[in-house]
Amino acid sequence: MNLSEVNWDLEAAGTWPWPIKLTTIVILSLVVVGLWFYFDTKDQLAELEQVRSQEESLKQTFAFKQKKAANLEEYKQQLAEMEKTFGDMLRQLPNKAEVPALLVDVSQTGLASGLEFELFQPQGEVKKDFYAELPIKVRVTGTYDQLGSFVSGLASLPRIVTVHNVSITPMDKSEKLQMNATIKTYRYLEEGEGGSRPTRKRKKRGRR
Repeated sequence: MNLSEVNWDLEAAGTWPWPIKLTTIVILSLVVVGLWFYFDTKDQLAELEQVRSQEESLKQTFAFKQKKAANLEEYKQQLAEMEKTFGDMLRQLPNKAEVPALLVDVSQTGLASGLEFELFQPQGEVKKDFYAELPIKVRVTGTYDQLGSFVSGLASLPRIVTVHNVSITPMDKSEKLQMNATIKTYRYLEEGEGGSRPTRKRKKRGRR
């Protein structure tokens, strides 16, 4: 087939040899498919990928919520236990009227351990969210066992008592030790004393 003898005018396309006709049809088809993909299918594929991504995110969210729903009773039980523990801790905080007795308990614990008090100096209250710290500076002398008995006795008191800034030094020509420390007790803030107090649920009484 001599291509130079072919009339390439489009109006004479019907007279082209079949190999040229088929080649032209294939080229035109590829062009049409390419244009259709570029202007239509490409955007649809991008949208499909976005939808698939959203679907995966929704599946993960659903699985997470389903797991929470399945463990709802366990969460409720844990919350009830936390509230009970919190209530038990609050009951270990004395009110304002009980503070003097608590200070006596602290000093009596030291004396019962055989310690000698050189300093027992309550400091000013430090108010926190719903409680106040009551720091007490102490300086006591005694043996190692007596100091250990004192700290152990503070830990066993029915109220919360903590020991901070402990410094122990040996005394000259003596088996006794001197301990400087800050003992902190805690008091629950009452109505009108400021601070953000946790709300307590009150039981409603029905009318008779």
